[in-house]
Amino acid sequence: MAPLRGDGARTIEIRKQKRADLVAEELKRLITQKNLRPGDKLPREIALQQMFSVSKSTIREALKSLEVQGLVSVSTGPSGGGTIVEVQLDRTFQLMQNYLFFKDIGIADIYTARKLLEPELAAGAVPHLTEEDFAALERTIDQCDPASAAAIDPLNQRQEDLSFHDILAAANPNPMLRFCCELINEMIRHLVVFGNDTPTCEHERFGAANVKFHKKILAAARDRDAEKVRTLMLSHMEECTRYVTRMNGKINGRLVLDSEMPRRARSGRAG
Repeated sequence: MAPLRGDGARTIEIRKQKRADLVAEELKRLITQKNLRPGDKLPREIALQQMFSVSKSTIREALKSLEVQGLVSVSTGPSGGGTIVEVQLDRTFQLMQNYLFFKDIGIADIYTARKLLEPELAAGAVPHLTEEDFAALERTIDQCDPASAAAIDPLNQRQEDLSFHDILAAANPNPMLRFCCELINEMIRHLVVFGNDTPTCEHERFGAANVKFHKKILAAARDRDAEKVRTLMLSHMEECTRYVTRMNGKINGRLVLDSEMPRRARSGRAG
């Protein structure tokens, strides 16, 4: 830290950036300028050393920094180096949760956001849903429907309830809306808990209510009725809020571990 004397007696501290941090910034600039995409490779280590006039250890530290951020995958060996990768939602969720861990976030905050975003997300997905998407939506409903032979246990049913919404998100072409809704789904999936005193019958009623709405939303989506899907989804989110509140749902405020973030498919869509 180098002190800089400002007006009066106030001292401003200026942090001198590490050389590896500066190289990492330049590599980000390089990725942007060359419009590199997932799968593209950065120049080899020796070329990067010459490009930035730094040591091998500095280059490796810079690449490690980008790897931690989820921007590159680093391999070793003669042909090793950095490969551009798509930042995973799981990693983004962890970073977001690190931030929210120190905030006072309640269940009402999450469901307020859901009520605003999910209806628009679902309506926007309708024109883009494929037969493969419809089949995936039907599978999630079957696995959550107590009347179906394919029904799974109640705990996993809540995961499948969210998968229904993930499938709609994957079909929506708006990347910002899709990201926000998938992020909220991840928060619910990993952080929302219910008290041990919540009767099993309440969980069963909640599940049955979700199935009922999901069937109506699927039918409207098959009819390509985006406006009806929007209206149904808003009612669905309002009902979910009432159930979760009545069941004393809470945010389990904690940091999420790497081991809790397995890679999984979010929809029937490839990629």
